Amino acid sequence: MAMEDEDNNTAVVATNTQTGIKKGDNGACIDRQPDTVVHRAGLNQTAGRGSRSGPGAHATTGIRVLKAGHNRNMKRNGSRGCVTRKTRFGSRERDWLKGDTQRGCVCLYGGTVDPQLPASGPQASSTPQTDLQLVLCSTSTTVEELCAQRDGQGLYVQLHGDLVRRLDPTERPLHMVYDYLAAMGYTDPVRVQQEAANSDLSCLIRLYSERPVNADQQERTLLTGVFSVRKGKTQLHKWAERQVILCGTCLIVASVKDSLTGKMHILPLVGGKVEEVKRRQHCLMFSSAGSQAQTYFVNFDTLADYQRWHRQASKVVSQTVSLVDLSCYSLEAVPEYLFYSQDITHLNLRHNFMSLQGPGGLLNLPRFSQLKSLNLSHNRLGVFPECVCEILTLTELNLSCNSLHTVPVQIGNLQSLQTLSLDGNHLSSLPEELGGLSQLNSLGLSFNNFTHIPAVFERLSAVDKLAMAGNRVESLELCTLARMSHLKNIDLRLNGLRCVKSESLEAVNQVTQLDLRDNCLDSLDLSCVCNLETLHCQRNQLGTLTLSGFTLRMFHASSNRLITVNIYPVPNQLTHMDLSQNLLEYLPDWVCDCRKIEMLDVTHNLLSELPSRLFNSLSLRKLLAGNNHLQRVPDLLDHVPLEALDLQHNKLVELPESLFYKTLNLKYLNVSANALESIPPSSQSEESLSTLQELYLTRNNLNENCGALLVGHQSLRVLHIAYNQLLSFPASKLSKIELLEELNLSGNKLKTIPSTVSSCKRLHTLIAHSNHITVFPEILNLPEIKLVDLSCNELTEIQLPDSLPATLQELDLTGNSSLMLEHKTLNLFSHITTLKLDQKSTTSAGDSLNTSTPWNHGYSEMSGQRNKLCVSVLALDRFGDSVEACYGIFDGDRNEEVPRLLQCTMGDVLCEEVQHSSIDSVYMSNTFITSHRKLGMAGQKLGASALLCYIHHEPSEPGGYLSLTVANVGTCQAVLCRDGRPVPLSKVYSLENCTEEMERVKLSKAIITEDNKVSGVTCCSRLLGCSYLSPWVLPKPWVHTEPLCSQDEFLILGNRALFERVSYQEAVCTVQAVRDPRAAAKKLCSLAQSYGCKDNIGAVVVSLHISEDSCTCEPPVSTTEPRGPPPAPFPVSVIPGSNDTVMLSSSSGIVSEFNSETSASEVGSEAGSTASDEHPSSGPASRPERRCSLHPASTLCGIMMPGSAGPGTHPGLFQRQPSCATFSSNQSDNGLDSDDEAPLEGVISNGSKLEVEVDIHCCAFQLRSGAPESPKDLDFEKRGSDYPNGKTRRQNTVVVSATNGCLLAVCGREIADLKKSPSTSSLFGKKLSNGSVVAPEDSHNLIEVALEAPKKKSGYFTAPAQQDPEDQLIVPPCLEQEVREQLRGHSPLVSGPCAPSTPPSLKDPVWDHPHPPAFAPNLVPGPGPTPILQQEVYDTAL
Repeated sequence: MAMEDEDNNTAVVATNTQTGIKKGDNGACIDRQPDTVVHRAGLNQTAGRGSRSGPGAHATTGIRVLKAGHNRNMKRNGSRGCVTRKTRFGSRERDWLKGDTQRGCVCLYGGTVDPQLPASGPQASSTPQTDLQLVLCSTSTTVEELCAQRDGQGLYVQLHGDLVRRLDPTERPLHMVYDYLAAMGYTDPVRVQQEAANSDLSCLIRLYSERPVNADQQERTLLTGVFSVRKGKTQLHKWAERQVILCGTCLIVASVKDSLTGKMHILPLVGGKVEEVKRRQHCLMFSSAGSQAQTYFVNFDTLADYQRWHRQASKVVSQTVSLVDLSCYSLEAVPEYLFYSQDITHLNLRHNFMSLQGPGGLLNLPRFSQLKSLNLSHNRLGVFPECVCEILTLTELNLSCNSLHTVPVQIGNLQSLQTLSLDGNHLSSLPEELGGLSQLNSLGLSFNNFTHIPAVFERLSAVDKLAMAGNRVESLELCTLARMSHLKNIDLRLNGLRCVKSESLEAVNQVTQLDLRDNCLDSLDLSCVCNLETLHCQRNQLGTLTLSGFTLRMFHASSNRLITVNIYPVPNQLTHMDLSQNLLEYLPDWVCDCRKIEMLDVTHNLLSELPSRLFNSLSLRKLLAGNNHLQRVPDLLDHVPLEALDLQHNKLVELPESLFYKTLNLKYLNVSANALESIPPSSQSEESLSTLQELYLTRNNLNENCGALLVGHQSLRVLHIAYNQLLSFPASKLSKIELLEELNLSGNKLKTIPSTVSSCKRLHTLIAHSNHITVFPEILNLPEIKLVDLSCNELTEIQLPDSLPATLQELDLTGNSSLMLEHKTLNLFSHITTLKLDQKSTTSAGDSLNTSTPWNHGYSEMSGQRNKLCVSVLALDRFGDSVEACYGIFDGDRNEEVPRLLQCTMGDVLCEEVQHSSIDSVYMSNTFITSHRKLGMAGQKLGASALLCYIHHEPSEPGGYLSLTVANVGTCQAVLCRDGRPVPLSKVYSLENCTEEMERVKLSKAIITEDNKVSGVTCCSRLLGCSYLSPWVLPKPWVHTEPLCSQDEFLILGNRALFERVSYQEAVCTVQAVRDPRAAAKKLCSLAQSYGCKDNIGAVVVSLHISEDSCTCEPPVSTTEPRGPPPAPFPVSVIPGSNDTVMLSSSSGIVSEFNSETSASEVGSEAGSTASDEHPSSGPASRPERRCSLHPASTLCGIMMPGSAGPGTHPGLFQRQPSCATFSSNQSDNGLDSDDEAPLEGVISNGSKLEVEVDIHCCAFQLRSGAPESPKDLDFEKRGSDYPNGKTRRQNTVVVSATNGCLLAVCGREIADLKKSPSTSSLFGKKLSNGSVVAPEDSHNLIEVALEAPKKKSGYFTAPAQQDPEDQLIVPPCLEQEVREQLRGHSPLVSGPCAPSTPPSLKDPVWDHPHPPAFAPNLVPGPGPTPILQQEVYDTAL
């Protein structure tokens, strides 16, 4: 209703056209005489519309402009000036879109704002930052037609907040937007039409009516002005007003004021000086270099001008060469003044849109008489600019990534050319004239369309490298290389190479380096390449390999099918050899004869033994032999220089007795996942010479006796001895390992950790989860302690020192069911960045509400050796109103912002998408693509792998079988255990693992670097975010649906780091051996760390309990069963008259994770609202209305009600997942709204504390189990509230504070009263323009600068707003009383729990007309005790 009557609420100037229609070439109707109609509040006038009657009406184009001026509420969504108003036009405009998907809306922004500039303060976004026009047109409307209607000069497009390009007159803007959305993955034309009208899309693609002004760009390309100038250092010259220009490498001074027609004085600045003149204010002295140096004094009018000129001139004079860098400036031509800089030798025009014509076009580049280096890469040229062939002084020319198809014969004119880069084009041949460039020594032809090696290389005798990676050469004849005797380095990666032929006996003597990675070779014989030094042939299908060993130094052949390798003669020069991930059952004899071998990697093979001669090699320093079938290690006969030894995942029962005292240089030893029962002594005497620093003994059969054998390793820094049989650790022995920094004792049977651990002064990490520890160890007095994990133990109390070390960042005490924490303890823990606590529920069995789910979960996240955690987890055991669940994991690799944003919003997006479609591939794909769009500016440069698992009933059978739908992008993976066997459910979207994706990226002419990364950035071809890498990297996910059955035991979700170290089968066996999902997830992460992972690790384990018939529907709870006393509306009692914060005892039934760095950025994020901006539900396949994913029916203001947890759920883990603030998604987003909005009531944060003010009346309807009681209950949570901004009218309120472990309950108090309270006054700091309250010292608007975001620990992500006040129902004062009486009749009081009932269908009219809730006066919190079970949410520490 509010949306349809929008024209009645706002004064909008609409320009329509109905006369003077001119037929365009494409059949579009262009209106020339606009008829302006004003829509004002309370009026419903009809504007004229272009004639569309008749048979050809569907092909016409009506162009209509809606201006968004000061009457519109302008907000920011990640980029400044981005309008978050989801619908900017009324009902008649929506009629334009109906029935024809070729129609749509184009948002045109003015050019007065730089979209990349962050807000400069509270005033920055209080006024509209750009002139927005909405133009209704069709896909056939061209730029020329739009400009003619608007009297404009042209249109510009900006992708991903990056470069701005002028559109050609024949280009079609709406068609361009539609194509962009289709490339992202949207398939439904109607959805494409709706997304194109969403202004959130402007962070991905934005259209401008004029070129946007970028002051910073202008400063770096051209500075000009009229200033007082004096020539020379003597006083004989007078000051005069002159036009002064700083462009390129020169200072240009006109001889006539305000005129450039006279003589121009040129002052070269490279190598010169620019100095401040202290005798005059704002005066600079410019001097050129050399014996004939000239000097000019320039007196500036303002300090700003003075600083700007000084900054830019200082860069020029500091250069050693005459270099002008104009890359990434969206230039169509170079500044005309640049041609005065005739000393320019290097000109960089990369990433622009240079044109041939014009005063500064490419045709004028030959005017630079000394130009040696020219970079024109990424300029969308389309054709080779022949004019550059006239710059005869060129020695370096780069024309990469310009869609070139041919090279002109004029290239032969550049006789001085030494380097020519033509990578990333569409070339398939080269002209013969290119062979005449005798000085050319580097020719780049990678990622073109060559099917053979061009014959012109035979004449290019100075070229020593054949750079042809990413072409289409399927066959290589070695005799061809023999004719090119000057080529030493051959790069033929990614060519689809199928065979290498050596038919003749002619030797290929000149080739020393050969790269054949990522091809399709099944055999390779390079015995005729006699002088080969380095060979790369990874990721082929090689079964046999024959090489010449005369000069071989490095040899990499991993990820093949090799059974043996033949090298003759013995490669005595070989130093590095990688044969990992093959099928070797034994090592060839020649390996032991290599005299200089230093590194040997034979992991993931089938080796059953290692030759004794190899192990006793006097040159071997690094031996990696993990994941084989080794049963024993040869004895060491003499001292060897071995420094690193990896023998994990074998069948070793013992190690050689002399291992440690015969390898005195050994620094790293990993023997995890074996069957060791003891370890060898460190020396033969009491004095040890061991230099061992890292020792990994995880998952063996070691007992406490091994502790005494570790004493000799006094240099030990890292010790992992998890998952063994340790009953204790000798206290006297631990005290002697004083240099220990990291200790992992998890998964043993320890009851205590020796107090002597306090002697390890350098210890920063202690992980001892999954033991039987009852006493908290004495570790909090260690000066460098950072992380302590004592979860899943039997702790009962904690004795703390008077103060905690400032270095402590994370403390995990979850899974200690008997732990009791005092108020003083919680206060002492308040400064810890991440504190994880839980406790058992006080709910008795009789109080259970029987709302258990057939699954429960656990999770674990470990930062490893990284200083920040870039993995986030989403886990909802109850998703919506029915028996469904949603789990996800997000890995940002090296950024933490995007995973946080996805964690905050992706569940809500899925909740919305399932309303619009019942097809799994559609709603899952749209969930990912929409989440990608909602990342805003953060998603332009940053990205993340994402995996989402949705457990649901089939739409056709809501009460029947359960299915699991999995969608993923990137490298996060999901594995289902079925009958004890792993069933992979996801697809790894990395270039190395997915041939189809590699081919797609190659076809789009991306540059893939040698480490298989797109543009050197990411190895993933599909991610959420990183939109600047489009179309190479896309957000469209892999979607797979698997029906669940009773044989399905559990589900494992993990990121790349987990499954790189732990195989699917091992992961399944690991979880099977541990009953508790949380302990199982922690075990997986600990194992991955012990296996050598240094990166962030994340794991989620979901235990499944599917019934025999795969039906999990439970009968409704009978209303006649006794349930015990009804629970009180809220369990917190208020201490009257107390000024202190009410402290939360660990026995009070509230479970929390306290995070001192929780900020509003984790409650409402850039990713934005997920309900108000999506298209309405349509079609017969629409699903029933569901609640927000972060607010299941059994949730009470972030606290899960009794019985809502699954059988194995960890009761009450309160984490930094935004679920802890359970206002609706609409309000969640608005907790951090834009500067022109009023502050959201109840969201209070000072950077280290977060409070959420919640209306206690929202608790009433959630105190019963199962589905909502009535439509009115559901209406309360619907986002389209009848109150402005969707905010609920507050009466009595409760402030839930995650501060210092406290819960503050305030009844009937206003925020003003809170500010006066001594206990809460510290929570009110500087008020931001976005409605948040923070301490003045905290940094904000972190999402405004995406590239700097990872450097900051906190900040505010300006979220897309909820519906504007203009979108709400406005009741005139004269009708207010009547409306209230009508609404009161539809809104009975909510008084208490009642029997569960079936939710009404969508046809029920009550669902379509939400009413404001009526509140019972008896819902004020009382002093009576109430049992609670806290909702579990996930911690991710900043």
